[in-house]
Amino acid sequence: QVQLVESGGGLVQAGGSLRLSCAASGGTFSSYAMGWFRQAPGKEREFVAAISRRGDSTDYADSGKGRFTISRDNAKNTVYLQMNSLKPEDTAVYYCAASAPFYKFSTRAQNYPYWGQGTQVTVSS
Repeated sequence: QVQLVESGGGLVQAGGSLRLSCAASGGTFSSYAMGWFRQAPGKEREFVAAISRRGDSTDYADSGKGRFTISRDNAKNTVYLQMNSLKPEDTAVYYCAASAPFYKFSTRAQNYPYWGQGTQVTVSS
């Protein structure tokens, strides 16, 4: 069973950038499609980005297209989320998630059985 630990969150001014990392352990990382989700106070968890097992396919929520980039390094068992041009509405707890082994990546949270503990991103105006 894979364990996930996010890092890289913090406080940033609007227009700034952050790079989130998610380190995986306890499984064969290249077997898992990976996703990033976020949850703001009082709101439901929402999809941010996803990447295939080999990293050759990605998908993004409209809110992050052109600003966010998901990538992975299977040799380092790590998935990243580069976030540029951050806006106050990007403020949320960001979670990485892993699919069941060998499943295709998805935008739906229910298709990810493994989750990290989350990292807080706060964007000030």
